[in-house]
Amino acid sequence: MRSIRTTALTAVASATLVASLTGVALAGTTSPAAAAPSPDLSVTNVTASLQALQDIATANGGNRATGRPGYKASADWVRARLDAAGFTTQLQSFSTSSGTSYNVIADWPGGDPEHVVMTGAHLDSVSAGPGINDNGTGSAAILEAALAWAASGNTARNHLRFAWWGAEEQGLLGSNYYMRTLPTADKDRIDLYQNYDMVGSPNPGYFVYDDNPVGNEARDAMTAYYTSKGIPWEYIDVQGRSDHASFRSYGIATTGMYAGGEDIKTSAQAQKWGGTSGRAFDPCYHRSCDTMANINSTALDRNLDMIGHMVWLYADKDLGGTSVPPTGTNLLANPGFESGAASWTGTSGAITSNTGRPAHAGSWKAWLGGNGRTATESVQQQVTIPASATAASLSYWLRTDTAETGSTAYDTLKVQVVSGGTTTTLRTVSNAGATATWAQTTHSLLAYRGKTITVKFLATEDSSLQTSFVLDDTAVTTS
Repeated sequence: MRSIRTTALTAVASATLVASLTGVALAGTTSPAAAAPSPDLSVTNVTASLQALQDIATANGGNRATGRPGYKASADWVRARLDAAGFTTQLQSFSTSSGTSYNVIADWPGGDPEHVVMTGAHLDSVSAGPGINDNGTGSAAILEAALAWAASGNTARNHLRFAWWGAEEQGLLGSNYYMRTLPTADKDRIDLYQNYDMVGSPNPGYFVYDDNPVGNEARDAMTAYYTSKGIPWEYIDVQGRSDHASFRSYGIATTGMYAGGEDIKTSAQAQKWGGTSGRAFDPCYHRSCDTMANINSTALDRNLDMIGHMVWLYADKDLGGTSVPPTGTNLLANPGFESGAASWTGTSGAITSNTGRPAHAGSWKAWLGGNGRTATESVQQQVTIPASATAASLSYWLRTDTAETGSTAYDTLKVQVVSGGTTTTLRTVSNAGATATWAQTTHSLLAYRGKTITVKFLATEDSSLQTSFVLDDTAVTTS
């Protein structure tokens, strides 16, 4: 965390609020139906992750600061863990006065893309030390929450995204860069950003961010959790000195937690939280002694479980989306491509209104192939098949024309499903037998109920003579 001097305000959550946000029933009331219960995340795993960050710092000049090799090694290590767990990741680079820095962005497949819940922490240290509390603790804690979600088998109502920011210590540069370059439509899809910066301070407090009026619901969910566990808390106005400020400035709801830095613990705070009054919450703040020895494991464990609770709660919270689409709803967004490439990923320019080939309906379609040279092109989109589905199917219209002759398959289109790292080909179409007429095909997807999958159309051409695979009016429906 960047240097901060703040005044904390004490507050107490009501019992009714605790009941509504934690699922604890009050006398004479009925507890609401719960989604996946809050997890007991492994502080042992987080400690191992902190040791890995310590080892990276030790091997790279004693720090993990932006522009230093220890930071890039930290980012690569975090990304590798996420890739192995099945996240879709990107390493976003940007320039700083100290050299190139990186954000690690990780999306869990599925969930309503119109309702994104983000959880983030800065990954960089200062140059003076390894930054194990600041902010190895926040980084390792949200990593454990992400990995635990991936292993849980749960299906999220909302889309989950995690972020590890670079160059926070230089002025929130990484999170500012991310938000500045994010398209406006994608900013509007983010319903909540949670920030975790220093969650294992050695002389800890339990401070909940209270500096964003549009983030009160999430703030209250966090304080309700602490109250339900008998953990006293205080509000804190961190005055925009951590990465949540990059989201708050765009009107996005934010909240977060902070266990304390260079400020001095008062006698009243020591009485309710333990620890030592007259001493900083983190005496090693921005110093070389911010090592593995600079962690309070009790605070780290408590805050880890709170982070897990918040991720699980907002994964399933109704933010305006639907957890199970009505029967017959097309789960694919922009299925006829009339909004261009919106909601689809793959080869740039493959989704087109070019009149060289007709659309089945409207003006837009996915035109794969047609190059007359060696090329591979694809379009794909993620969907979640409800676990309650009794039928599920993929349908699409396809028109194929070719300059090839004979019965040899020189150019192909594969219709595929990617699930859990496994790719299954449902159908292969080739230049052989192309008739330049539209035909609709349907495949069952019932085997994937309860799973998030990627529907993919992959075209491959050889070195000569074009084959055009024109795709339109796609659908994934369930009943």
